[in-house]
Amino acid sequence: MFTGIITDIGEIAGIVHESGAKLTLSAPFSSDSVKIGASVACSGVCLTVVEKKQNTLVFEASEETLGKTTLGHWQKGTKINLERSLKAGDELGGHFVMGHVDAVAEILEISTLEGAKNLTLSLPGAMLSLVAKKGSVAIDGVSLTVNAVSNETFEVAIIPHTEKVTTL
Repeated sequence: MFTGIITDIGEIAGIVHESGAKLTLSAPFSSDSVKIGASVACSGVCLTVVEKKQNTLVFEASEETLGKTTLGHWQKGTKINLERSLKAGDELGGHFVMGHVDAVAEILEISTLEGAKNLTLSLPGAMLSLVAKKGSVAIDGVSLTVNAVSNETFEVAIIPHTEKVTTL
């Protein structure tokens, strides 16, 4: 899925755990603007719209998705970053983020450097070997440039604008 710029923050209005999860999301945009079957990136997790209600979208997630993402920890009131799929003719700026969520990183340290927040993160197993300095990584669906990589950690910076308009 190709996504655009994160422009919206939604909120989990309800969640039912039963052989996976069924999530109801309160969206800041009209549910009429999204079709049943559309893919929406929810904090980086691409989910398919299965129902629409007044200003809410309903998604289903499998056990695999719950185990590989932070979605299993979401609860009513959790705020999430939203991105709808790009349409032909939309601006193609920034990074391309494609693929699926493969792991959940752990934030080890947050420091402030020249007005930005610097995050030091770790990844499970061999996943860190896939992270490249000056490459990009998506955290909660937000594409960020990798500033440094060591044998055990990697670092990214969150500029004030990104901190203000996302859940980061």
